[in-house]
Amino acid sequence: MDNLKRKKIHYRIRKKVRGTASRPRLAVYRSNKSIYCQAIDDVAGHTLAAASSLEASVPKNVNKIEQSKAVGKLVAERMLAKNVAAAVFDRGGYLYHGRVKALAEGAREGGLGI
Repeated sequence: MDNLKRKKIHYRIRKKVRGTASRPRLAVYRSNKSIYCQAIDDVAGHTLAAASSLEASVPKNVNKIEQSKAVGKLVAERMLAKNVAAAVFDRGGYLYHGRVKALAEGAREGGLGI
């Protein structure tokens, strides 16, 4: 899937998904090597928490799916520290499969309600 098609799908998703302070939007960006996610309050326009596979606490000697799951757990931990227990998942135009699905499952395992 090329980037233009993904962007179109992402715009279609963004028309329906909106984050608030109590239930922010958990936005995902996936590159070939890394995965990034942010918890965004769209009303105020602030990022509440963020995590990526480039951080030192994410293991580097495992495959990318395991790294994605660790990133999901990390962002869930950071959101729970700010007393945010739920989020709306924004898959960013990517299919809910593989690394994107692993990140969502990791966030759920970390105690976040998605």
